[in-house]
Amino acid sequence: MILTQCAVCATDLGLTRGKKCGRCSTRYCGAACQAQHWKEGGHDTLCKKIKKAGGAEQYNANKKYTEAVAVAAEACAEDTRGQTCFICTQALHWKTKEGLVRGCSCRGTAGFAHVSCLAEQAKILVAEAEENNLDDNQWHRWHTCSLCEQEYHGVVKCAFGWACWKTYLGRPEGNWARSSAMMLLGNGLSSAGHDEDALSVREVELSIERRHGTSENDILISQTNLASTYQKLGRFEQANSMLRDVYSGWLKFSGEEHSSALIAANNYAASLSSLKRFEESKSVLRKAMPVARRVLGESDNITLKMRRSYAGSLVMNNGATLDDLREAVTMLEDAERIARRVLGGAHPNSCLMAGSLREARKTLRAREMLATLPVPRFKVGARVECNVKAKFLEGTVVRHHYRESDWEPGVFAPYQVKLDGRSPGLVFASWDQDDCIRAAAADSDAETV
Repeated sequence: MILTQCAVCATDLGLTRGKKCGRCSTRYCGAACQAQHWKEGGHDTLCKKIKKAGGAEQYNANKKYTEAVAVAAEACAEDTRGQTCFICTQALHWKTKEGLVRGCSCRGTAGFAHVSCLAEQAKILVAEAEENNLDDNQWHRWHTCSLCEQEYHGVVKCAFGWACWKTYLGRPEGNWARSSAMMLLGNGLSSAGHDEDALSVREVELSIERRHGTSENDILISQTNLASTYQKLGRFEQANSMLRDVYSGWLKFSGEEHSSALIAANNYAASLSSLKRFEESKSVLRKAMPVARRVLGESDNITLKMRRSYAGSLVMNNGATLDDLREAVTMLEDAERIARRVLGGAHPNSCLMAGSLREARKTLRAREMLATLPVPRFKVGARVECNVKAKFLEGTVVRHHYRESDWEPGVFAPYQVKLDGRSPGLVFASWDQDDCIRAAAADSDAETV
């Protein structure tokens, strides 16, 4: 997403390799690609424009920012119709003509603004803090609403990420603001679902920090973000390994009561669940949840996320008991009520909580129905013959109480069977009778449950 590839052939150049245009700094893998770009790609026309914008990286950031703002304004159009910006009081921005967005937890008529207005406000506050040698607590205005104090999310967060990056990318690599801007860009891309783009940003971010000897806590933050992206891309083992190290690092660096250690605990537990290591996940959360409740409170977002993760480790576990599932539903009902009260029903975290609750209730209902069904005659693994189009074919029982997603609630087939010599060869037996499914002649133990 930031420029780490050849402009012609897309060869990955990392941060330092390759050849740059002497005027605008557009990057190439070599002279041949540069010549081709000028000859066929019309770079001679763009070159002066890119230089005027501040170089290739700045030109790219400006362009991506404009695109991201347009996407965000379009996504918010229905919600913002007839409203005005709470900063400039206009419906359309006076200079950019961009539309309004609202990507936080503000309700009613609050929170409508232009990304440009919010970005300018954040830029001024950070500049004042730097000029007066104040701490960097004004930095949160780049990602947090000044009215509801909740973080922006989705495509709006992505637009802010680009706004922040284009503001500070001209600073030296080791500068704190540039590093923070790169982090927010990665977070924004991830929030908008652009995970491949987020991955490239976060890998570069971590590489720069290691090269410049950045502090341990900043390295841990970058590793957390990178691991989160690994997880979204299905690279679960890689994510789990990194999150384990991050959790250990925060415990050593700041102790178990620090918010970063609690976030790390939840992230590590969630990664364990994604690998179906449910008991390990629950063990981590049983230790961390009481600390979060005591230190942060029941309504804090970290505490709520932990409760969702713990409930998930119960619901996703095929070995969970009915009591486990009831515990998960009760926990999610309470957490969902708190999330709606604190964040509002439309917030992504509230929506995730509501979705988890629906899934938990569905799983509980299905399990309760199963408890009322008769015990199948054949155990899982038994050799059987299954009636397929009036012909008995041999196979192996692979599952009890099979159902498909479009079946009516409470409808189950007693068995799912894997037929021999067929791919995938999976069929279900509609009823537990010999004219539908029977013991294979060679399997004397097939009748035993």
